[in-house]
Amino acid sequence: MSNKLFIGRKTELERLKAIYKKKASSLIVVKGRRRIGKSRLIQEFAKKSNAQTFWSFAGLAPEDGISAQEQRNNFAHQFALVLKIPPMTFLDWSDAFEHLSLHIKSGDIILFDEISWMASKDPTFIPKLKAWWDKQAIHMVLVFCGSVSTWIEENILKSTSFFGRINLTISLEPFSISESSEFLQNLGMQLSHYDMYKLLSIVGGIPWYLEQFNPNITADDNIKQLAFEKNGLLVTEFDHIFHDLFNTKGTTYKKILDSLKDGARTLLEIRQSIEFAHSGTLSQMMDHLIVAGFVVKQPLWSFKTTEPLKQSLYRISDPYMRFYLKVIEPNLGAIAEGGFNQVPLSTMPGFETHLGLQLEALLLQNRPLLLQKLGISPVDIVRGGPYRQTKTTTQQGCQIDYLVQSKTNCLFICEFKFKRREINREIIPEMQEKISRLKTPKGFAKLAVLFHLSGVASSVATDPYFYRIVDIADFLEIESIKINK
Repeated sequence: MSNKLFIGRKTELERLKAIYKKKASSLIVVKGRRRIGKSRLIQEFAKKSNAQTFWSFAGLAPEDGISAQEQRNNFAHQFALVLKIPPMTFLDWSDAFEHLSLHIKSGDIILFDEISWMASKDPTFIPKLKAWWDKQAIHMVLVFCGSVSTWIEENILKSTSFFGRINLTISLEPFSISESSEFLQNLGMQLSHYDMYKLLSIVGGIPWYLEQFNPNITADDNIKQLAFEKNGLLVTEFDHIFHDLFNTKGTTYKKILDSLKDGARTLLEIRQSIEFAHSGTLSQMMDHLIVAGFVVKQPLWSFKTTEPLKQSLYRISDPYMRFYLKVIEPNLGAIAEGGFNQVPLSTMPGFETHLGLQLEALLLQNRPLLLQKLGISPVDIVRGGPYRQTKTTTQQGCQIDYLVQSKTNCLFICEFKFKRREINREIIPEMQEKISRLKTPKGFAKLAVLFHLSGVASSVATDPYFYRIVDIADFLEIESIKINK
């Protein structure tokens, strides 16, 4: 995110400012997916708090040859830049922290960005940091940021070292559709609703990705430059993510994601697909992908008892991750040879179909908007999410984009459609067929809902079949969180 523009994050900023106003030593943890804007949030917090000094230290990415001393040297270099003095050398983290104590003042904010990298080569980093922190008594705020959320969970949030010492934990989420739209508009992007959703369905609400779009070229040319040119940002980003987050175990995590690129699967289906040995470690790896922000676990449930069933569905929740695996990676050879330089996106086989599946992931990240249009309060929901009914000898199989069960035994069965062309009456028998397969207890109402972008034929709009027909262009027009300048 640029220094001139800051959108959203209002709730997070309010919580941060409330901590700062306590005028005590406070420890804050901010975690979230790579490129989500963690450090940018803290920069804005420091700016709005009028901190005496904002100290920002970032760890070095754990490349081969990066030692614990290299991490300390990098810390020392950043330290010297703030003080505007010649570089110094710290041979031990305790020395580095104690030297910091000599210079911090009441009201300072200190950021340790990518803290897992800083600590990666030195097992004494955490205990020495804890010992130093316990001695702090002035008004200061120390913030730990990191993309390796599993490391933060295990070494800070669940660690006995910092038990009872963390004042605030923030899990930063992608921008909403309306925030993303406002962000792009403030970059100068002038887009149709279709093109806006085309971009958002590929990168989701990740601020750094959104900032890469060029307002001086078309949406299609933006996609081609970023995703279908050699060394395009979205072409190389996947490897950076996996190297930074999973290091030597990346191959297995990659296989798991590959097994999910065509749709949701149960743990057993994933295990069989990647031929993973029967052990508990697969569940642990799935949890790591969930914490990292790339996969979501969706429990299936019984309509009658509302209790979760034994099986849960895992699906890729991150739009960019799915787009890379499904669209970019299979074409890496052609991309490297410049094979797409003269090819319009519209002629790429199945591209529009891929965008439809991408939109599904984007809309599911924005459930509050969906519920608002359904007219359902979250307190009235029993269960909700994508739903799959497995085919058995007594029931047919069916898959529903989004299903919500209310406390009044209403099942809102939602279909997402992302097409250039107007939706005609064929949608009604398609939905009737799908819903007829869904096995439900007596007394339940099945309400069909259509979310679309391309418009619907008048014969569909006037037919009483659909409970609601929602134009998702409205989500782009919803008043966004105001820009904080």
